[in-house]
Amino acid sequence: MNPTTFIFSFTIAMAGLAIYQTHLLSLFLCLEGMALSVFCLMASSSSSSFVISTIPMPLIMLTFSVCEAGLSLVLMVSMARTHHNDLMSSLTLLKC
Repeated sequence: MNPTTFIFSFTIAMAGLAIYQTHLLSLFLCLEGMALSVFCLMASSSSSSFVISTIPMPLIMLTFSVCEAGLSLVLMVSMARTHHNDLMSSLTLLKC
């Protein structure tokens, strides 16, 4: 596929990250969309080049993306238990 497609999907996910700022789940889904587009771009670029050092890079990126998804799920569950919602307005620093 064309790298422009992956860059466009990354831009769409970044715009979603900027627009949907009310719920924590929508922010995490936009972050996962960004990570998926970066993974697809890395996988397509490493398959086109035959350098040995670029082949494991998409797997490393996928591992970091899975760790990020797990941490975001833990953060969302702990926030839902303490604040009883997943709204970003509950995370203000002015509440002490």
